[in-house]
Amino acid sequence: MTPGIAQVGMLAGGYLLGSIPFSYWVARRFGVSDVRTVGSGNVGATNVMRTAGKTAGLLAFALDALKGTAASLLALRLAPAGASPAWAAVGAVLGHMFPVWLGFRGGKGVATGAGALLPLAPIATVAGVTAFALVLAAFRYVSLASVTGAAVLAAAAANLDASRPAAPAAAGLAALIAWKHRRNLARLARGTEPRLGSR
Repeated sequence: MTPGIAQVGMLAGGYLLGSIPFSYWVARRFGVSDVRTVGSGNVGATNVMRTAGKTAGLLAFALDALKGTAASLLALRLAPAGASPAWAAVGAVLGHMFPVWLGFRGGKGVATGAGALLPLAPIATVAGVTAFALVLAAFRYVSLASVTGAAVLAAAAANLDASRPAAPAAAGLAALIAWKHRRNLARLARGTEPRLGSR
């Protein structure tokens, strides 16, 4: 997936959409002045849920996913053939992880990644979300469920319904998501990672 001018433009456009800090705004609306200073400090749905409540967390998750979907759908409308939509999807996740509006301190890209890849690899995304839900229900570790879901999505994209450009995009995003969860994985190994529902 070597970018040309069009792909760089889609990457930049996806980044700007992905950098919209919905989780930050939702937390503020629910009484948390700066979600970066409470809980894990992460600007994502899980930290919003832990610090601002379940409704806020679910709303943040939905909005973060939708901005990823919007980036991919806009790219599909403008350039349906080729790698442009995959670059837009990657850009959206990078924008969420490193938003310019918040000093490049963002979330871990799980909801935005799922939303961005849904239009490009729907069956693979459903497989990844299902894996996420099953692992979360069994162990109640959001981090473990996130990394597992991303890995399953990438594997399914390589073997099922993804277009050629979407498969490497899914693999790259899975690696980025695992990297963003590196501290969580270290806590899992030590047995100190908080489960869903703990504050």
